Amino acid sequence: MTLGTILVIILILLLIGAVPAWPHARSWGVYPSGMLGVVLVIVIILVLMRAI
Repeated sequence: MTLGTILVIILILLLIGAVPAWPHARSWGVYPSGMLGVVLVIVIILVLMRAI
């Protein structure tokens, strides 16, 4: 496994964990998952470009 693959897996897990579906997270809104989604897209693009 490369560093890029590990980063993508970790970010996907964080994105799933930040989804406001649980009662304690409903007041957060979409901000945590939105920010993690943007970071995930950037990392995927970098991995595809072989920059990481």
